[in-house]
Amino acid sequence: MSTEPVSRLAAPRVAAGAIIVRESSVLLVRPTYKDHWDIPGGYVEIGESPADACRREIREELGITVRDLRFAAVDWAPDRAGDKLLFLFAAPELDGVDVARLRFPDGELAEARYVRLPDLERYTVPRLVRRIRATVRVIDSGGFPIYLENGE
Repeated sequence: MSTEPVSRLAAPRVAAGAIIVRESSVLLVRPTYKDHWDIPGGYVEIGESPADACRREIREELGITVRDLRFAAVDWAPDRAGDKLLFLFAAPELDGVDVARLRFPDGELAEARYVRLPDLERYTVPRLVRRIRATVRVIDSGGFPIYLENGE
């Protein structure tokens, strides 16, 4: 047992998101409260597992119930406002979902579209580009989940 003072213990925010693919593209969503695109997902609530949070966020944001999530990656992301742990899941039952049929029931999203992997930089921040590409490589290869630090 550590004798470190409690104030020295890490207390990262925890988030979970889904990587939904169609050929060489990934589904991105445009939140109404951010100036860049993101993947479907959000923060984990107290007492909630990352997988359950991912399912809840997909249901709230896209109006879709998903059962089959497969853990693909975790990324530690340092941040001045507080570090984050981001759990990424493959959502094979949603791969290729028709974006024209998506609805945004909670009003947090304005749009969704598939973006080709080479074009991600035009839509989102560099750390998310790295995180998405690394996770897609794992999903495509059928390999073991990976651990990332700041997307690498």
